Amino acid sequence: MLGRDGTIVAGVAVWIVVVLGLDASATLAQQHLLGAGTWVLLLLVLRAEDRATRVQVGVVVAFATVVELVFAGWLGVYVYRLDNVPAFVPPGHGLVYLAAFAVGRSAWAHAHARALLGTALALAGAWALWGVTLSTRPDALGAFWFGCLLLFAWRGRSPLLYAGAFFVVSGLELVGTSLGTWTWSAVDPTGLVSIGNPPSGIAGGYAWFDAAALWLTPRLLRRADRSRVPV
Repeated sequence: MLGRDGTIVAGVAVWIVVVLGLDASATLAQQHLLGAGTWVLLLLVLRAEDRATRVQVGVVVAFATVVELVFAGWLGVYVYRLDNVPAFVPPGHGLVYLAAFAVGRSAWAHAHARALLGTALALAGAWALWGVTLSTRPDALGAFWFGCLLLFAWRGRSPLLYAGAFFVVSGLELVGTSLGTWTWSAVDPTGLVSIGNPPSGIAGGYAWFDAAALWLTPRLLRRADRSRVPV
């Protein structure tokens, strides 16, 4: 993958590792600085994107921030190192979506669409199966989210976006949990659903953000365009 799309993916991957590595020993004030830097990077990258992509990223950031506040800040499904939602997380969701989107729209991905999608789903399926059979920590939520990923890849408008999301999100979660940036609870708030650390099908959870962006963006743009039409 070459050109702008490849640069976005590589840049986001490097930024994830750098920010999560620095956060491992950061104070709250330093965490805010990491957040400011992440916002700056996101806005700089978005300058060269079209209007629709910017709106999609905005939807993801808004949707994901609400989910973070509810599931991390309130329900404790996963917990961040400082028991907060770090300042770099909302813009980080925007970068993660943009990286997955860049994979999905790239000429390389379209030239290798079947192999890319097949590899993503095969790896996700193997991970989910391991989570409910061999893992020392059962992971029913991961298996459910793998089902969500399958559904979005099969029925969604942009299957290559979801394939890209699998690789980007899985890498993010493995790095974040290994560094202790966040830790997933062993069970959900009901005590009935087991959860891996991270859940195996986590990309299927993030896929809801992606699907929301793809569904809402054209509707928001149409509404904005209608509001500009002179009466």
